[in-house]
Amino acid sequence: MPERDRVEAFAAMVLAGRHDQAILDFYHPDASMQENQDPPRMGRDRLVSEERATMGRFAAIGTELLEPPLIEGDRVVLRWRFTFTPADGAPVRMEELALQRWAGDRVAEERFFYDPRQLRPPR
Repeated sequence: MPERDRVEAFAAMVLAGRHDQAILDFYHPDASMQENQDPPRMGRDRLVSEERATMGRFAAIGTELLEPPLIEGDRVVLRWRFTFTPADGAPVRMEELALQRWAGDRVAEERFFYDPRQLRPPR
């Protein structure tokens, strides 16, 4: 079960825009991430690499934590809003819930729930 200060330190790193470092510092080596009903992606090295690729596609990624983290045993729920700003074009905002299972003081599994329609360009 994670301690609240550990979860808050994780959230602070993400809020600081250090998404890739948060994965390195807070996830198990064999951690998994899953987007909605897509198959899970496995392994911290892969997750960091994919996060860095995502970060590289945007001029900026703004991050907001919309609610305090909910912690119940080894489960944590975080409600995020991300603003993805491309080099050219309008920013895209996306809200999601992240459901995490922690093993000790590290994330073992994470699943994101969001409406993919948020990622469509505005009409």
